[in-house]
Amino acid sequence: MATKDERRAQLTDVYREARGCPRCPELASTRTQVVFGAGNADADLMFVGEAPGAKEDEQGVPFVGAAGKLLDQLLREVGLSRSDVFVANVLKCRPPGNRDPLPGEIENCSDYLMRQVELIQPRVICTLGNFSTKLLRGDPTGISRLHGQAEILVIGARAVRLYPLFHPAAALYTRSLLETLQADFARLPALLALDPPEQPEPAATPEPARAERPEIVAALPVPPIAEPDSPGTSAPATTEPPAGENEGPDERQLGLF
Repeated sequence: MATKDERRAQLTDVYREARGCPRCPELASTRTQVVFGAGNADADLMFVGEAPGAKEDEQGVPFVGAAGKLLDQLLREVGLSRSDVFVANVLKCRPPGNRDPLPGEIENCSDYLMRQVELIQPRVICTLGNFSTKLLRGDPTGISRLHGQAEILVIGARAVRLYPLFHPAAALYTRSLLETLQADFARLPALLALDPPEQPEPAATPEPARAERPEIVAALPVPPIAEPDSPGTSAPATTEPPAGENEGPDERQLGLF
């Protein structure tokens, strides 16, 4: 099992990879910067929203606009702050015009989110709105039917309590949703006080087949591991952007150290 320092180092590597991600050509060409996530890299509580907006794209940090201010308020009301949690989105790049994420974009980006869950190891994940709820549940049921109902699910290789919530942006315009969101947030301390979900057994690593002629096997070339791309798009040799270009926020701002 990886140590805390090892997990943080690996999360930093994922962030650096995401900064130059080319998987969605339209998003890669229109973004100001990748919005990886921010907060406590060892948080018990993680929030997953939809996608960055204009302010997030500009600053490189999720939930910094009006919805972010409401999220901060809701956290304060239950005795928490941003430094206690980690906040991310389904998409790490802003869709042009703040349009909805496309299915192919969600598929391309989901690997980053799964690796965040694996390395941060939250006990509770709050999905904010429909897109993150449907993705992490693997089910099309909408947020109106699911909000405020916690369930234990395996996300990637981690068992977590998934707790769907209305997106703060929706509550900004509908007073009844704000009251519902406040009531659902009020249950968070009790959820965090529960024993962590029992983790699934790690998948067994199959024993490598014994080579009859090791001198021949050793001479075979090893094929490169392909990165998932958009159809017809080839990933560059490195995902790290050139120095001084698309620098993004300081890594310490992301809570990675």
